[in-house]
Amino acid sequence: MKALTLNHAGLTREALLRKADRTPGAWIGIRIAVLLLILAGWKSSHAAELFGLTRWTVVKWIQRANRDGPDAVLDRARMGRPSQFTKGMMKKLENVLANSPRKVGIPRTHWNGNVLVTYLKKAYNIEIHVRHAQRIMKKLGHSPRMPVYR
Repeated sequence: MKALTLNHAGLTREALLRKADRTPGAWIGIRIAVLLLILAGWKSSHAAELFGLTRWTVVKWIQRANRDGPDAVLDRARMGRPSQFTKGMMKKLENVLANSPRKVGIPRTHWNGNVLVTYLKKAYNIEIHVRHAQRIMKKLGHSPRMPVYR
């Protein structure tokens, strides 16, 4: 029987690892796979090379697994400033961005970072930077559109 092969030009290790970066929970699966390889007798450097990781990353995962057991593959809570936006606010914001800024009382034709900053200050008394507003728009699937002058 002939061995199966992957022949799609865009299917590379790098492309798959980029996809894992964007897929929630994918790194849990990668940690599990690496630890399974270690249990099967693979060296940490070989497992690291297979997944495009540093050997030190795999060593830290092994040490954590030895300390915490199977729960070591789960993501830990990250430190950082809590978001000013609740899930409900983000849902409302998604609906607002689907319409024209004029519907919420802003005399503009299209949403962009500056317009979103103005809206958030007016509606929620939240002050953020324009770049952060642009990130929020991108996260919600909207892109800033520039008006076309004729």
